[in-house]
Amino acid sequence: MMGPVLAACLLIILSTAWISQANGALCKKDGGVCTCNDKTKSVDCSSKGLTAIPSNIPVDTDRLELDYNKLSSLPHTAFHGLSKLTLLSLQGNKLQALPAGVFDQLVELDELYLRQNQLKSLPRVFDKLTKITYLDLEGNKPQSLPEGVFDKLAELKTLDLNNNQLRRVPDGAFDYMSKLNRITLNDNPWDCSCNDILYLAKWLATNLERHAGANCDQSSKAVLEITEEEAAEDCVYPNTTTAIPTTIITTLASSNDDDIPELPVPQENFQKFLGYQEPDHLPTQPQCLMSISGYLGLMMSLVLTSAAILYVIHFLKKA
Repeated sequence: MMGPVLAACLLIILSTAWISQANGALCKKDGGVCTCNDKTKSVDCSSKGLTAIPSNIPVDTDRLELDYNKLSSLPHTAFHGLSKLTLLSLQGNKLQALPAGVFDQLVELDELYLRQNQLKSLPRVFDKLTKITYLDLEGNKPQSLPEGVFDKLAELKTLDLNNNQLRRVPDGAFDYMSKLNRITLNDNPWDCSCNDILYLAKWLATNLERHAGANCDQSSKAVLEITEEEAAEDCVYPNTTTAIPTTIITTLASSNDDDIPELPVPQENFQKFLGYQEPDHLPTQPQCLMSISGYLGLMMSLVLTSAAILYVIHFLKKA
């Protein structure tokens, strides 16, 4: 009678192991890459060399820290399902863009840290963050802000925009943040020769208690001191992401077909030309290792389970 009992026990043990492998644990206590605190509902994945957002982040997470990894892009669904987040930190990565809708489900978010990335533009991705009070965008690379980018942030109290590449802001950029009490705009190359700087100059002059000041790129003069006479030009800024250098156009127009040089095509552009696109979610190296070990464990479990079943059948036939 011990044969069937042992076989049944073996089946239970193997089933438990298989379920554990299939669930794919996230936190260090379960063999994952991040550290979780059940009491504070916080998940810390900082400084792990991650190239993608870890999967299976608990849906009740309150604080998520992903600082100082190697994230260069985010899928638009990166934080979907994490509607209870109040703090999200992505500082010190290599993010170059923010996809539309990436923060749309973070309706309870209070603090968002995006400093020290490579963001070249700031699209309207903050509209759903109506409860946010702290937004840190220091140390990125946008040259301008889209109209209305901060219009929905009525509760925002602190906005850090220093050390970017901002040359101007659109009219009314800060008008809807009625609770704003601190904004940093220094260390930007503000273009005080163009008349679209006048909105910022007037806003700074009438909100002295809210900011630490900002200077013109052409001189050390404070932006708030710029007059209409000094900023009289109507400037048009080219779209640097799509504009073709005029020297190349002139060269190609004046050359014969035989004289046109063969221009090297960057690999990423060639891949885009062929229709190749990066997948939304790339597993990190620790995740890959965990997945491989999970598959091996699953296969081993299935083999042992099959052997146990065959053993039970064989035993019953003999009985």
